[in-house]
Amino acid sequence: MTAHPAPTADSPLLKTEVADGIATLTLARPQSRNSLSEAMMAALTGALADIAGNTAVRAVVLAAEGPVFSAGHDLKELQGHRDDADRGRAYFEDVLKRCSTLMTALVRLPQPVIAAVEGMATAAGCQLVASCDLAVAGAQARFCTPGVNIGLFCHTPMVALSRNVSRKHAMEMLLLGAWVEAEDALRMGLVNRVVEKGSAVAAATALAHRIAEKSQVPVKLGKAAFHAQIEMGLDEAYAYASRVMTENMLARDAEEGMSAVLAKRAPSWEDR
Repeated sequence: MTAHPAPTADSPLLKTEVADGIATLTLARPQSRNSLSEAMMAALTGALADIAGNTAVRAVVLAAEGPVFSAGHDLKELQGHRDDADRGRAYFEDVLKRCSTLMTALVRLPQPVIAAVEGMATAAGCQLVASCDLAVAGAQARFCTPGVNIGLFCHTPMVALSRNVSRKHAMEMLLLGAWVEAEDALRMGLVNRVVEKGSAVAAATALAHRIAEKSQVPVKLGKAAFHAQIEMGLDEAYAYASRVMTENMLARDAEEGMSAVLAKRAPSWEDR
């Protein structure tokens, strides 16, 4: 088993930068294909927890170093527990629980998250992209849920994937385990736009800045409501959305925004 150098203060697993209201999280273990090892998942989950309570952060960009955005779970870690007394059952359950916690943290984060994908995003790495609110892909980015090719259906990536693309597109990816090119990912709805190779981070950051210019009241209410209502039946969803929109209308910034429209002036946001 090949050992990868342990992360240090000078070479962290995850790099975090905050500037102009945008937090950029960069997976920084290209030598391990930015796999979602236990340590990487812990680093990402911790960073998201810190960002959630930081009102200075208005949007998040999730990027990666190297030619692979993320190769998904660290197979060496998983295989290393095959000799456990339970053949790895307890470990597998724990790892998948940690992964689910990370993915739901992205969905439940108050701030919108934009994936900036260059290179390959496979298995749980593809799940990571699908769990973000928006995604920008470099022209040579590729996506895959290849578990079926090694006897392991991508069950947990399926959850995020099936909530982003149509059922038949999701099933095609899951059953074939074949590569999906950037333009096809755009057509399927897995990503929002495709840009020149090497410019995904810049394009994602530009989107983040556009979001950051808005009042954070509707952005945060809207993100939470979107993910809540999409799991509901039609009548329940309309009732829920009406309640949330009423609260939004009572916010100071909604009153200011409507007044600004009527007065034909630019609004002044206070994020309340």
